[in-house]
Amino acid sequence: MSHTITIRLGKELASWLEETASKTGVAQGQIVRDQLEKAKAAGGQQSFMRLAGRINGPRTLSKRKGFLTS
Repeated sequence: MSHTITIRLGKELASWLEETASKTGVAQGQIVRDQLEKAKAAGGQQSFMRLAGRINGPRTLSKRKGFLTS
């Protein structure tokens, strides 16, 4: 490996990562690398984004005064 990064995880995510690593016997770093590879293979596309722009609705969703456009 040639590049090191540092990330901060919340307690819940850190706990999940630690438990998953101990249950599977896979290093925490390897789990993170595997998930990054999956995200890369997906091309950064999120499945719900395929729906963007396909829903007919009002031209503006804002109902607050001062945010409406005429």
